[in-house]
Amino acid sequence: MIIAINKDEPWWEKTHAFANDCPWLPGRRLAERMSKNDFLDWEKIFIAVHGEDAVGFCVLEENGNIPPKFNCSPFINLVYVSEKFRGERLSKSLIDAALDYAQRLGYKKVYLKSEHHGLYEKYGFKKIADFEPTVGLANQLFEIKISI
Repeated sequence: MIIAINKDEPWWEKTHAFANDCPWLPGRRLAERMSKNDFLDWEKIFIAVHGEDAVGFCVLEENGNIPPKFNCSPFINLVYVSEKFRGERLSKSLIDAALDYAQRLGYKKVYLKSEHHGLYEKYGFKKIADFEPTVGLANQLFEIKISI
């Protein structure tokens, strides 16, 4: 199950703990942002839930921490699924939930950055640029068109 959360949602604390214990450094950075509630009102964290546990997340947010010459928004950022649950297409479910939300907000395109080749293209994203990373390893910019 995929749930969209913000600070006032019951899953916030469990997701914070999951992100804080994440072996992936950007996950721990998400936990830091959650501690400060460093999100715009419309931005959401999407979590994959298995039983009583958060097992994956992504964020739909305004800024993707890319070079300023790219004027792109919104971004799907920080896509992560716990190793135990990989192969169950949870990344796709998380991305689809974020795309649905972006569409409801009226966006016609959504962006994503990644260092992975061939991963997000299978979800319908098209690579539109290469760039020098500003944060982390991601050096490619992708977009997907969504219809309203």
